[in-house]
Amino acid sequence: MSENKFLIRSTRLIGLATLASRILGFVRDVIIAKFFGTGMRAQAFVVAFRIPNLFRSLFGEGGTNSAVVPVLSRLDQEGKKEEFWHVATCLLNLLLILLAALTLLGELFMPYIVKAIAPGFIKDPQKLYLSIRLARLLFPYLLLAALSAYAMAVLNSLKNFVWSALAPCMLNISLIASALILCPRLKEPVDGLAIGVLAGGLLQIIIQIPILAQKGLFKKRNFRFMHPKIKEIGTLFLPRTLGIAVYQINIFVDTILGSLSWIVGQGAVAALYYSNRLVQFPLALFGLALAQVAIPTMSGMVAQGDLDSLKKTVHFSLRSVFTIMIPATVGIMVLSRPIVSVLFQRGSFTSYSTEITSAVLFFYCLGLTGYAGVKVLASCFYAFKDTLTPVKIAGIALLINIVLNLILMWPLKASGLALATAIAASINFAILAVILSKKIGHLVQLWSALARVTIAAAAMGSGLWIIFYRTGFLMQNNFLLAVKLGLTIIAGIFIYSVFLKIFAKEESEIFLGWILKRK
Repeated sequence: MSENKFLIRSTRLIGLATLASRILGFVRDVIIAKFFGTGMRAQAFVVAFRIPNLFRSLFGEGGTNSAVVPVLSRLDQEGKKEEFWHVATCLLNLLLILLAALTLLGELFMPYIVKAIAPGFIKDPQKLYLSIRLARLLFPYLLLAALSAYAMAVLNSLKNFVWSALAPCMLNISLIASALILCPRLKEPVDGLAIGVLAGGLLQIIIQIPILAQKGLFKKRNFRFMHPKIKEIGTLFLPRTLGIAVYQINIFVDTILGSLSWIVGQGAVAALYYSNRLVQFPLALFGLALAQVAIPTMSGMVAQGDLDSLKKTVHFSLRSVFTIMIPATVGIMVLSRPIVSVLFQRGSFTSYSTEITSAVLFFYCLGLTGYAGVKVLASCFYAFKDTLTPVKIAGIALLINIVLNLILMWPLKASGLALATAIAASINFAILAVILSKKIGHLVQLWSALARVTIAAAAMGSGLWIIFYRTGFLMQNNFLLAVKLGLTIIAGIFIYSVFLKIFAKEESEIFLGWILKRK
């Protein structure tokens, strides 16, 4: 099987598993939005959940996957199975000790952490107290999620992607059940969400244990913490963690500024959360799935010295990103308000919540291509064991994001925070592309692909606007609006396919390869 076909097949499998997770995630967010809207409890939960998510990202799937997979996948390719599992076990032992200590420290200093990331809540003691209490309840999720990420990294090193991709479904199922069953029955309803998060984190580990046991993780248990390969993983992990920390700082800057309701408006923290969740759907379904498959694939090519194949893989991956993410961006921009209205507007999620969330979504989605492109390009740098370059560029993007946040939050309120993030992500992608061009050869032809896809996506956007906004049928209620939205999206895919065939034949083949499951 060629590497491109492997990328398509594996990314599609992950994409399908991710699709299941994202659909469940939408159901989860719809239920949470119905019960809590963008009010105090929703904002407290978002801030509280952000804290373990920060450490989960630092020690979880991001850093662990990019640092562990290149090392373990090379051992697997060299047929060193015994050493593979010895390294994996030592790593597990080390993670358990470090994460347990971090969890205890987090519980101890939680009041100070919450005040630091949501200073706007200090003026509202009730909101602040609820946020601190929820954060303490939720913080052990860090340990559970990081262990799940460890399992994912080991399985990805063996090019087994599906079970780890299905793990997030467990979190969403748990949250849905807790929201429907526990929240209405508890004195403080939002506590049910915290319980659901912890149960979901445990289930994420449990679903991956059978396949890990089958592969050989528990056959030779040892209690050692060090191996020469652990040091190698550490040298990859630390710079990668700094890179993720930069991204997380972006999120926390948005949270800090979003808590300043007298500047950005009421409910901004929750609006940023809901809109980001919507943007994450196409990103996780395709962009992150592609990057997840690309890391072991590119690492193997670098190990073999096959730079020609590596360059072709990068070209194919980025053209795939353009082909999928640009029309997704245009579609979300055109249909942002009806998307938010259909998904969330019910119960405590009012028309005001729809207004601020759809405005934020409009600007967030401008960074979709940048977000996905950075993931792919960073994977290539990691394959070369160059984890420092992506960190440096991410640092530059962070500074740009902070400056733009402080400028744009005044005229655009919460939407300005989203636009600043999108611009910074796009600049990050462009700089990485220029640097990688010098490393593996010119990527100039990719910009012509970008132009061709943009033309087709613009034609699709015009069609979407005419179909949805210039026709008045099926607008009487939310159900009929959902029907119209679904029909419009289907029509948009058809329009895009036609114009892509006209203006970008090569990209049309890539698009059809993903959509029609060509082998």
